[in-house]
Order: sequence, then structure tokens, then C-alpha cells
Amino acid sequence: MSESNQKHSKLSELESRSVGRLLWEYSLPAVVGMMVMSLYNVIDRIFIGQGVGADAIAGLAITFPVMNLSAAVGVLIGVGAGARMSIVLGRKDHRSAELILGNSLTLTLVNAIIYLTIFTIFIDDILIAFGASQNTLPYARDFMLYIIPGLLMTNITYNFNSLMRASGYPTRAMVTMFIGAIANVILAPIFIFGLDMGIKGAAIASDISMTISGVFVLAHFMSKKSTVRFTRGTYRLQWKIVAAIISIGAAPSIVNAVNCLINILINKTLFRYGGDPAVAAAGIFTTYTQLLISAVLGICQGAQPIIGYNYGARHFDRLRAGYKLSMVTCMSICLLGSAVGVVFPEAIARMFTSDVYLIHVASRGIRIALLMFWSAGFQIASTNMFQSIGKAGKSIFLSLTRQVIFFIPIILILPDFIGLEGVWFTFTISDFLAAMATLFLVIWQFRQIRRWETDKVIRN
Repeated sequence: MSESNQKHSKLSELESRSVGRLLWEYSLPAVVGMMVMSLYNVIDRIFIGQGVGADAIAGLAITFPVMNLSAAVGVLIGVGAGARMSIVLGRKDHRSAELILGNSLTLTLVNAIIYLTIFTIFIDDILIAFGASQNTLPYARDFMLYIIPGLLMTNITYNFNSLMRASGYPTRAMVTMFIGAIANVILAPIFIFGLDMGIKGAAIASDISMTISGVFVLAHFMSKKSTVRFTRGTYRLQWKIVAAIISIGAAPSIVNAVNCLINILINKTLFRYGGDPAVAAAGIFTTYTQLLISAVLGICQGAQPIIGYNYGARHFDRLRAGYKLSMVTCMSICLLGSAVGVVFPEAIARMFTSDVYLIHVASRGIRIALLMFWSAGFQIASTNMFQSIGKAGKSIFLSLTRQVIFFIPIILILPDFIGLEGVWFTFTISDFLAAMATLFLVIWQFRQIRRWETDKVIRN
């Protein structure tokens, strides 16, 4: 088979092969890659909690909002470009795919330079504003000062990993994440314990690991064998392409940016009602749920090219099948994870600390906050569906329901009545309300798709 035929075959299978097999083929590498990346973050935090102490865990929790801001910049480009590339490839518009690739690189570099400069100059002010105390600020500062140099390569890795999947290379996308994860698992204990660098060592290990992954993913798009690759004349920013990328990527980007604000609010509220141990407990809870969400996001990443490509090709039956299968899988993951957390919260807390009081606080919080977490799978899969078909407004709205519209009013009111537990119950209540709003929009969207199908039949 010629090189051009091989490239065509990789894309045409998105509209011809069984949706179930495609979702398995595309999602499994993404799930494995995301889980491995999350696991090495979990391992880092276990090393830090067990080797440095409870204050270090709390300090690391303070950095989560900063990392979410970095991720917001990354997904704004990566998710938006990946979804847009799937749609244009479904329309057989190869030149637009190359322009999306080149513009994505330029956008990533420009945005990273801006936000990394701001982080470096105002790091102490940012961390204090995000809830750092006198005990936790030194740990948070040490971690951020050493992680900042590697955030550019982190953005490149995640952004172009999405484009790798969208252009027909799910297994290679998994390998990209594996390379970084394996490097980090090897390097983290060396820097943290062997070189006695503590939390600084965890940051340095992550920097090196992400650089290795970033180089690998960029090399893929420089190869002539890739279905879409870097070409001359594609790096100059074009307003229509930038707007198309940002409009789709805005929803997950807003989620990450809002998560930053939410984490600030959570940390300050927890500190008010429970001090540094409560903040550390939130760090443990967040780490556990991030592990579950990473599996859900892996499923969604695998579903995105299938849904987006078939939307572009107007194969609505395959779009529906891809969404439903991904949604059921995501809900099952969240249901299992919430059940484990509700039944065995102490075991989860003990993985990160031996501090008896912190285990008690974290266990109570985990058990309450995960009561409705199973519905998050439905909400995330549905938001991903709207992103994949370019419905930016709906995906942004759904992203805001869980994180802003419901969460913020509840956390501002409920803890005044029931104290620390009010913070944890905020997660449960907002998950339920967001699921109800999502159900309404999904029903409305698929009724509209049925009308499109009816109109298509009448025209034919």
C-alpha cells in the first residue's frame, strides 16, 4: 500500500469500522496514557507525603490552582485544535488540518511565554492569594519555582498528543504519555530521596520527563509518514483558524481556569474551618478523583475523533453510538471509583500520610464528597460530545454548571450552617444539579440531530 493510501486508510476507518471497536482502539491507549500520567502524579504525592510530611502535602495542594491555570492555557489550544482537526479531516480538508497544526504550535509558544513570565515574577503573591499559610508557603514556592521551566513542554506534550489522536495515531499518543510517565517514576525517587531534594526533586523529575515526551511528540509531526505534519506557511496565525480552535477549546479551558478559582475558594474555606489539615485532606481527595477523571478523560479523548469526524461526515448514527458508548463507560468508571471511596476512605488517606488526624479528616471528606461523583462521568462525556461537534456555547455552559453556577453559591452558604462538612457536601450537591442540567441539554441536542436526519432524507 502506498504512503498516501495508508494515510487515507487511517482516517477512513473512522466512518467505516465498528464504533465499539474504534472506541476501544482509540480510548484504550488514551486511558492507559492518562492513567499512567496520573499514577506518576499520585506516586509523586505519596513520596512527598510520606517522605516530607503533611505540610508538604498541603503546600502541594496550594499549587493545584496554579497548575490548573497552566492546564487552562494548554487545553484551550490542544482540545480545541484536536476537535477542529477531526471535523476538517471528516470533510477531507487536509490543508486546513495542516494549518491547524502549525497555528497550534505558534499559539502554544506565545501563550506559554506570557503566563510563565507572570508566574515567575509574582509567584509568592500568587501562592499567598491562593491560600498558602506560613507553614505551607515554603513548600509551595519550592515546587513552583522548579516546575515552571517545564510547563512549556507540558503544554506541548498535551496539546500535540490530542492532535496525534485526532490525526489517526491513538497508540502513538499512548506511547508519548508512557515515555514521560516511566521517566518520572524512575527519576522522582532519585531526586526526592537519593539526592535529598524533597519537593524540589519532584518538580525537576517532572520537568525532565515532560521534555522527553514533548520532543517525542514534536518529532512525530516532523515525519513525512504522519497523516498531518508540520509544513512551511502554516505557522503564521490566521484569525479564522485561531477563532475556531479557541471557540471549541474554550469550554475545557474555562473549566481549568474556573478550577483555579474554585480551588482558591475551597482552600480558603477549608483553612477557615479546619486549618492546614483540612487543606491537606483536599489535596488527597483531589489526587484520588484526578486519577478517576483521568480514566474518564481518556475515554473522552478516544471518543472525540470518532464523534467529530462522523459529525463532519454527517454520519449521525455513528455519532450517537460513539457518544452513548463513551457515556456509559465514563459513568461506570465514576460509579466504581465513588463506591471504593465511600467504602474505603481510610485506606485511600493512608496511602498519602501516616498522620492520624489528617487520615480522620480526609476520610470523612472523601466519603461525603464522593456520594454523587458517579454522575460526573455522564456530565464529562456529554460536555466532550458538545466539544467534539463544535457546539462551544453548550459545552461552556455545561462546564460552568458544575464548577460555578451551582458550586460557588453552595460553598459560600452551606459551611456557615454545618461547618467543615458543608465544604464536602458542596461537591455532592453540585454534582447532582449539574447532571440534571446536562440531561436536559443532551435530550434537546439529539432531538435536533433527528430533525437534521429527517431533513436529509426528505432532500434525498
